[in-house]
Order: sequence, then C-alpha cells, then structure tokens
Amino acid sequence: MQPKKARREEILDRLEEAGGQRTGVAKTVQRQTLVPEADIFGVATFYSLLAQPEAGIRVCQGLTCQLAECEHLKSELEADGKSSVFASCLGRCDLAPAFWDPEDESQIDRAPGSPSSPDLAIDLAAPDSLAYEALHKAAEKGPDWVVGELEASGLTGRGGAGFPAHIKWQAILDQPETERYVVLNADEGEPGTFKDREVILRRPHLVIEGLAVAAQCLEARDIYAYVRGEFGRVRAALEEALQAARKAGHLDDGVTWHFVDGHGAYICGEETALLEALEGKRGMPRMKPPFPVEKGFRGKPTLIQNVESIACLAGILRRGGAWFRGLGRTEPGTKLYCLSGHVERPGVYEAPMGTTLRELLAMADGVSGTLKAFSPGGASSGFLPASSIDMPMDFGGLRAAGTMLGSAGVVVLNDTVDMVWAALTQAVFFEEESCGQCSPCRIGTQILRQALERYRDGDPGALAYVQDVAWGMGEASICGLGQAAALPLTSALKYFPEEFGLASAPGGSTTS
Repeated sequence: MQPKKARREEILDRLEEAGGQRTGVAKTVQRQTLVPEADIFGVATFYSLLAQPEAGIRVCQGLTCQLAECEHLKSELEADGKSSVFASCLGRCDLAPAFWDPEDESQIDRAPGSPSSPDLAIDLAAPDSLAYEALHKAAEKGPDWVVGELEASGLTGRGGAGFPAHIKWQAILDQPETERYVVLNADEGEPGTFKDREVILRRPHLVIEGLAVAAQCLEARDIYAYVRGEFGRVRAALEEALQAARKAGHLDDGVTWHFVDGHGAYICGEETALLEALEGKRGMPRMKPPFPVEKGFRGKPTLIQNVESIACLAGILRRGGAWFRGLGRTEPGTKLYCLSGHVERPGVYEAPMGTTLRELLAMADGVSGTLKAFSPGGASSGFLPASSIDMPMDFGGLRAAGTMLGSAGVVVLNDTVDMVWAALTQAVFFEEESCGQCSPCRIGTQILRQALERYRDGDPGALAYVQDVAWGMGEASICGLGQAAALPLTSALKYFPEEFGLASAPGGSTTS
C-alpha cells in the first residue's frame, strides 16, 4: 500500500477552521494533513491573524493613523471594555484612525474619489457592468490579439513594479507546459494604499472579467484570488460578482475559481511570497529567477497580476490599446492614486499617469495645514519634500528621482510633523513585517529602528552607519521589502538634514 501523501496546501485552511494557533491545534492539523507538526506550528505563528486569534479589535498604527492619533482611539476602545491590539496598516487610511473588528465588517466605508468620466480606464464612480463585452471579444479574436492590445496599451503592473503586462502574458504563452494558473494579488498591505479595496467594492465585475480573460487567453483552468484577510466584505463582493457572471452565462464552466484569505502578512504582497502562502507555507519570497511565468504556483507557469492591472483589461479590450495609452500624460493610461494623511478629502482619485501632487491635492480639496513632505508610493517610497509638488507622479520619473510610484499610496505630511518621528514610524513597520528570511533585511530593519530610537534619546552619533546599512540592504536583500526599507530614513536625511542635527545630507548634498 502506498503511503498517504502530505497535503501541505490545506494547512492554512485547516488552521483557519480551527480558529488559529491554540493549544493542540498544530497536532490536530498534523493528523489531517500529514505535514510535520513543527512545520504547521511555524506556518501558524508566521501569520498575525492566525498567531493572535483572540486579539480582538486591531487598531492600525500605520503612519496615516499615527497622524490621526490612533493611540487615543485604542485608549477609547479599552475604556469601553473592548480588547484591542495595535496592528500594521489595515488598508483603511482614508478612515484614519482606523480599526478592524473581525466580528463586524461594517467599518469599511467607500472613500470619495473622482467623478465618473469616459476618459477613465477604471472609473470607480461608474455603474458596474455585467455585459462582459471584453471577454466575448477576446474569445472571438484570440490570444495573439489580446496580447497585441496589451502591448499597444503600454499597461504596466499597477501593484508597484511597473513591469509591462504583455511581456508576462507572452512569456506564459511561450511555455511548453500546459498546466497554467492565474493568480490575483489582492493582498493590499502597503501603508497608504487602499485602491484595490475600492476597485473590488465598486467595480467587482471588472476584476472578474479581467481574470476570466486571462484564464481564457492563457488556457489556465484554475484562477486563485488571494484577498487580504482583513477585508471580508471585499472577498464577498468578488464572490457575488462571480455568481452573477455565472448566472448570466458569461463564464467557462471548465475553469475553477478559488478564493483564498490572506492571514495577516504584509510580505505576501510580494508575488512569490504569495505563492508560498497558496502552497501552505510561510510567506517567504523565492529567489528569482526562475520567475513565476516559468515556475510559479505548484512549479507551473503562473500569471500574477494586481487588482488594478486586471481591472484595466476590460476597457483596453473594449476600446483598444491605443485608447488606453492616450489617456496618460507622461506614461500610458490612468492611475489610481490614494491620498491620505494631512489632506482635506482622503480617497482614491483616478487621473492620467504623470499627474502631479499639486493637481491631486486640488482634487482632494487641498492640504490640511502647510505641505511639508509626502510619500509618493506608500511606506516603501520614502519621503519627498514639498518642493517636489510639481513632479510628475509616474514610474520612470520617480525612479529617476531616487524614489518610486509603487502602489501610489500618497501620504501627505504638513509642517507639524517631526521627520525623525515619521522615519521611525516607518522603520517600526518594516522591522515588524520583515519575514526574517535574509539577514540584510532581518538585521538591517532592526538596526535602523534602534539607531533612530537612540538618536531620539539623545545619542548624536547613532546614525553614523545608516548609509552603510542601507546600502547593504538594498544590494543583498532577497525582495523589495528589504531593498526599500531604509528609504524612509535615507530620504528624510537627504531632504530634512537639519531635523537630524546635520547642516546637509550625508555625502555633502544640500536639501532641495
């Protein structure tokens, strides 16, 4: 008799069914899956939602919520007799100070944003459509046409990397392996970012249709939607849209759809860490190459796309790649920009790629106070000074300026903010969210946080080795977390040296 095969991919589902890591749970799951108990314990303790199943209400301590006095919110909850813990950014930056109660999903409100317009690729304010015209058009014209339109559109990944979408799709079509997968990355965890939440809540059919187009074009038989665990209503919106599309007869019955909850790990927004999670492992990024288009989920060719990227597909295929390209100003298409922090009307604003912060602030009714600094692309992008207000917000221009557009999570800071404190807030986030796999990131994030704390405690020499540590992290970390984690501190040093007791930025450059 053949021994039973261990079922590692079931681990997270079984742990979730058991209510997280509690006494005896690892042993129970071991019997169910035949995976070693030590491995199960390691997985359970990696993910915050499983490791702290009885934490109660989670209060966001991201930078935007710190600006909105999240400590006061936590004190109020505890005064009301409600158990609470601090958590990393909860993706509700427009509702700061934000919290998440697992027993009540009603706190997610829909942020205000851009008015409906035919010149927007996603158009969050428009009615969602069940027509699925793009899917039927793609079926009629075939994969080569779809990839050709993607190339003509110039669509690049909207999750942060900005990689051309058509290259990914063509690379999978070129693989001899016919077992292929489509994966939606909806594990939105970058502080300052909440656009994917809005897309799914407002336009879920754009997402379902885009995924169906991808599976049809690439001949994938399975679609996995990995949705942030703190967003229960978001997953429900996708599932309801899927059922409506099936009922309308739009979808191929031969494709299996899987909806998977994330379990509280920022690192799983990195595509290969997400794949590890889908396979029932700790979410630790893989070395690349090979890339997922060659060896992804279960070692097979896998397309991984961000929610915003997938949502652009329907408009591109309905109206043409050239139409989408023409929507941009400095780069193709429109972009969903998230505005939070010291801004009068936080929310998601869709605008031409290359729109400036000055223009975005005008859409959001301006700054609360006097602009001092901003993060153009979430915590990973560091800080830019107010003098950069007219810089085009696109991938190439910001990269050339030493920062990044990333997921376009724009956090606005006014002149009341201490930049040493702001850098420390981001350093705490990255240290807590490092997966710990590689030493440059695991040790480097700790060193940066400790250096900032020592400096705030009165040690003027505490930051002497920051630039060296940052260089090592950038050069040797496995994934983008470690490569970018030092940027909040190094950018604050560059643009606001006087707040660190320096006459100029390290290396002799002056402030902008």
